[in-house]
Amino acid sequence: MSDSKKILLVEDDPNLGFVIKDNLSIKGYDVTLCKDGEEGERSFFAHPYNLCIFDVMLPRKDGFSLARSVREKNKSIPILFLTAKSMMDDKLEGFQAGADDYITKPFSLEELLCRIEVFMRRGAVQPGSDEKRFFLGNFEFDFSNLTLKNHQSEKTLTQKEADVLRLLYLNRERVLKREEILKQVWGDDDYFMGRSLDVFISKLRKYLKDDPTVQIVNYHGVGFKLEA
Repeated sequence: MSDSKKILLVEDDPNLGFVIKDNLSIKGYDVTLCKDGEEGERSFFAHPYNLCIFDVMLPRKDGFSLARSVREKNKSIPILFLTAKSMMDDKLEGFQAGADDYITKPFSLEELLCRIEVFMRRGAVQPGSDEKRFFLGNFEFDFSNLTLKNHQSEKTLTQKEADVLRLLYLNRERVLKREEILKQVWGDDDYFMGRSLDVFISKLRKYLKDDPTVQIVNYHGVGFKLEA
């Protein structure tokens, strides 16, 4: 990998942390491994990164709190959670804290690499392409730069927020089924991800509330439609 991408990995299990770091390094990534949330926070604020991978159950500062701290500085950097938990409330809290994706332990390294590569490819898209800039009412949505702005404000979106909004825009002439959104954005349409989608829809509605002509309409039991 000619342009080495920097990853912040915060994992308190030394064996798992070593295995992940070693395998990502073989693939050409520049990985910094931290063993607790406070160390991870210091590293994030001291160095630039392209992607963050956080365990949820961390000593000193848990993964959710760490993600919130990261989001205060950087709204767009992808955050991927590793967790042994499978309860819905934990996943919802993670997405509310600013996570873009989740992997539940145990997982395969191939799955982790695949998800990382998806984020890295998106981050490599060059800004300025007309195909990546859309207009919704009085909002301008720049997918490449992950920004949503109007004459009053500019909001930086997370990658997953931008993915969902772009998909809704490109399919604005029809009701987009929940299963379609989940499979295209997360690659999975299970029950937990379905509840997490509601969190992202709620956030997007909040961002768009300044223009009442732009609405994300919920068709109960079916899906969503962007009306603008």
